[in-house]
Amino acid sequence: MKITNYTTYIVPPRWLFLKIETDEGIVGWGEPVIEGRAHTVQAAVGELMDYLIGKDPLRIEDHWQTMYRGGFYRGGSILMSAIAGIDQALWDIKGKAFNAPVYQLLGGACRDSIRVYSWIGGDRPSDVAQAALEKQQAGFTAIKMNACEEMQYIDSYRKVDEVVERVAAIRAAAGPDLGIGVDFHGRVHKPMAKVLAKALEPYRLMFIEEPVLPENNEALRDIANHTSTPIATGERMFSRWDFKSLLQDGYVDIIQPDLSHAGGITECKKIAAMAEAYDVGVAPHCPLGPIALAACLQVDATAHNAVIQEQSLGIHYNKGNDLLDYIVDPGVFAYDDGYVKIPQGPGLGINVNEEYVIKRAQEAPHRWRNPVWRHRDGSVAEW
Repeated sequence: MKITNYTTYIVPPRWLFLKIETDEGIVGWGEPVIEGRAHTVQAAVGELMDYLIGKDPLRIEDHWQTMYRGGFYRGGSILMSAIAGIDQALWDIKGKAFNAPVYQLLGGACRDSIRVYSWIGGDRPSDVAQAALEKQQAGFTAIKMNACEEMQYIDSYRKVDEVVERVAAIRAAAGPDLGIGVDFHGRVHKPMAKVLAKALEPYRLMFIEEPVLPENNEALRDIANHTSTPIATGERMFSRWDFKSLLQDGYVDIIQPDLSHAGGITECKKIAAMAEAYDVGVAPHCPLGPIALAACLQVDATAHNAVIQEQSLGIHYNKGNDLLDYIVDPGVFAYDDGYVKIPQGPGLGINVNEEYVIKRAQEAPHRWRNPVWRHRDGSVAEW
């Protein structure tokens, strides 16, 4: 079997899909994207595919190593996201070639389903108690919300009080059993992160996420010493080498590699195995589309330390299209009592509606950009 061609599709709301074709008629789909930089990743995919045209798609490990090590400059969000989407598509091809879901080719499943959580609140969270109750009534057992809007290095305790009030309202409305993840989103710097983590501790959170930016991961030591709440991070870390020191330092409880950013199935399976050796859980980051989610679930099936899966259905970023729009059978992601079953079809386990993908790529190719926030003094704030 040989790789013969590839096509990329920029589709709403903010995604990039990749189709890789072979001379035997088997095609694979991947989702290589950095939110807000889809066109840049698209260009990187094209450069990397120069290595792969005419090659055997089944030699996935060798292709991964070639894409990563074949360039003098390595790593980073753009290159690793391009590799990730190509890797997903190659695994999709391989699973279809052997008529098996990817997880079977990774050693088989250690679970049949995994818990999922749903987003509430948006970038500037409000009315979260009612939103959490609605998600709970829809069958979800866990939710995640952004903690706050912009926050300075040293900021008003009023902002801290507002975060606490929102979380307290969720706990009061939904009861003690709902899992609550609070995403600091890297918006909070170390001084206020310590304050906020301590203030939220009475509400028994599932985790606090990205309490500081990954370039400041050394600050996790001080934050961990201020709270017993599990600390999660990793969506802006892109390889096992990025995660190495984080795991060695021992101040993280849950890592969140993104299978569309951190080298795909091949790399994230290795990252999960590294984390297991440190008794750290894995909760893959995935506020993206159905191909990315399908890839996550294949790895979740084989990773003993996978604890919960993010998914984007109804997330505030999904304007114009949502998670289920681009697949033939939305039932493959049917959520039941807060869990989703691992897809059983060959490859990634989903059938992409190619006709609809082409239609939307032609009708509404996006140029989604992150918002740029500023503090009251005019300085740029973390989003």
